[in-house]
Amino acid sequence: MKKEIHAKEYRPVLFLDSGNQMEYIIPSTAVTKETAKAKDGKTYPVVRVEISSSSHPFYTGQEKVLDSAGRVDRFRQKQAKAKKAK
Repeated sequence: MKKEIHAKEYRPVLFLDSGNQMEYIIPSTAVTKETAKAKDGKTYPVVRVEISSSSHPFYTGQEKVLDSAGRVDRFRQKQAKAKKAK
């Protein structure tokens, strides 16, 4: 195996699902300045994700609209404004 080709910052990182607050501790090289305490009581660097396997409709079997940025509402407003202009 070649030496000095692997990432030096490979450590456990807490991935926190914003949708349902599920926690996953996974070894990663993800860069983050935020830290938080996990359910196991240890402090880890945190990466917040909008969706994970515990909240994704494909894995949960539940269909829902995932629009955290308000894109659907903005599209509908633009569409209504365009119809009024015609």
